[in-house]
Amino acid sequence: MRLRLLKAKIHRATVTDTNLDYTGSITIDQDLMDAAGIIPYEQVLVANLTNGTRHETYTVAGPRGSGVICVMGAAAHLVNTGDKVIIMAFADFKAKDAAGHKPKIIFVDEQNRIITKE
Repeated sequence: MRLRLLKAKIHRATVTDTNLDYTGSITIDQDLMDAAGIIPYEQVLVANLTNGTRHETYTVAGPRGSGVICVMGAAAHLVNTGDKVIIMAFADFKAKDAAGHKPKIIFVDEQNRIITKE
C-alpha cells in the first residue's frame, strides 16, 4: 500500500503578484523552492489563508532572493496581491516508510524571507 503524505510546505507566504494572462502556474522564489525541496513543474496545492480558496497548480522557479510568489492563469481569480497562502507539495510513500516521514516546513516573513525551517 502507498500513502500520500505532505512532502513540503511554505507557510504564510505573501502573494506578490498575479498574472491572469499567463497559461497557468505559480512562480516561487528559487531559494524558497530549494529550502522546501520543491522542484520546477512539481504539482502543489495552494491554500489561501485570506479568503479560504484552494487550487492545484505547478511551480515555476522565480529569481533567487526576490521573494516572488506570483499566481498565474485562471487561479489569479482566486487570489489578490498581499494575500497569505500556504503552498504544499505531496509525495507517495510506501506504508512502511510513512511512519518516519517528516515534511519540510518553511516559515517566511512578510517579504517571503525564510524565518525558520522544520
